[in-house]
Amino acid sequence: MSDRPQRTNEYIAEPTSDRYRQCLFEWLAAHAPLWNQINYRRRQQYFDEDGDVWDAEYTNLYDDYAPILGKATCQQVARKNSEAWRSHFRLLNNYHDGSNNTVTEKPSPPGYWGNRDDGYELHGLVRNDLYTLDWDEKRSTLEFGVGDALEEKYDFEYQERVTLEVRGNPQWDGDDSRLELVYDEAADKLRVKHPVRIRPDRLQQQRLDAVTHTLHPENTTHTASIDVGANNTLAIVTTTGETTVYHARPEFDRFRALSTRIAELQSQLPDDRYTSRRIQRIYDERGEKRDHSRDAAVKHAAEWLLSRNVDTVYVGNLTDVLGTHWKASVNEKTHAFWSHRRLADRIELTFGDVGIGVKAVSERDSSSECPECGSDDVVRDGDEFRCHDCRLDAHSDVTGAWNLLQSEVGPMARPAALSAGRDRDSPVNGAYWEWDGHDWIPRSFGEQSSPTDQTSIGEPASSQPG
Repeated sequence: MSDRPQRTNEYIAEPTSDRYRQCLFEWLAAHAPLWNQINYRRRQQYFDEDGDVWDAEYTNLYDDYAPILGKATCQQVARKNSEAWRSHFRLLNNYHDGSNNTVTEKPSPPGYWGNRDDGYELHGLVRNDLYTLDWDEKRSTLEFGVGDALEEKYDFEYQERVTLEVRGNPQWDGDDSRLELVYDEAADKLRVKHPVRIRPDRLQQQRLDAVTHTLHPENTTHTASIDVGANNTLAIVTTTGETTVYHARPEFDRFRALSTRIAELQSQLPDDRYTSRRIQRIYDERGEKRDHSRDAAVKHAAEWLLSRNVDTVYVGNLTDVLGTHWKASVNEKTHAFWSHRRLADRIELTFGDVGIGVKAVSERDSSSECPECGSDDVVRDGDEFRCHDCRLDAHSDVTGAWNLLQSEVGPMARPAALSAGRDRDSPVNGAYWEWDGHDWIPRSFGEQSSPTDQTSIGEPASSQPG
């Protein structure tokens, strides 16, 4: 069962009565102190020269928390904490691996879910066999149990359980995994994360059901390449000469605005503190917004490729390219906002689910050579790419994707919309997309960048993301 692919449905929920609401929030509030105490004992072992986090004893804590949470939920909190530590050690191994550039900053051990002064993060866990989701056209519900002390306090009848009304529809169908409930204080919403394990033979069909296009086996299939970047999330070129670009700069502006707000709040903290509940919420909001736009771009690109009967894509692998830059804003864009490894994993997962093969190839020199004449006498400045020898004037990321594709399939004709961001070259069906916070919409074409509004340096250095 554990090796089955897992996908997560997400819903909004609301308690069906005030009594359930009060009970729910008391139940949620008890998770963080238990997590913190388990985590404290493991951190003590971690920072002890002779300690081992897996030797930390914490099961005696269940006596205090089981009356509120239930013993099964106490075990789920401990299990989730173990997962966080295992993830930390994996990142630490990658950080110390000289041949692996996916982790460039030393990871910190798992942290705490708030504190008494600022309040605790309201985050609840329910074991997979201890909740029920009942789907109905008019009213869908989620039910789960709580500890004996809460049942008595809120006068529960025999076998009565907390009941929430659920809004949303499951995209994925499979065997239930551990349920997570997270209260978003800023939005005043209770979010439900419902992971399911899917049989491998059913996964592809479910993924195909989520997109509007499929490969047509009777038609000729084509190949494409993708330049993954920070200024433009994806730049795609097909062997038929079509191009499309997903513009990322407005997203980065929003990301940096939240980063600035985090820095302001951190400057107001006492010297012995580095974070707060409010700061953590902004961190979470920043990451969720970034990941939402990325995931939506990859799904949109999968549909775009399927509609053109593309069955194979070459994706740039930056393991031997990505490095640290002297400019702080470039480092933030490259390592925090871009999150290249996660984006590459999402491409492989989503494309694989719909039957598009993904092959990783090196991006080294893909944007420092002219795809038309092969000259290295070129200048890359933001979205602009110019060759001094043959006078090619092009979109830099589309040029990178064109070079990647030619290196794999051989010389091919210049893409019809090589300068995908300009009125004079862009196709009428829209080759340029921009995220509006909810959807990827066609961009009103025009010059997309200038040397004054870029955080990248005006040079053809292959060590910088596009």
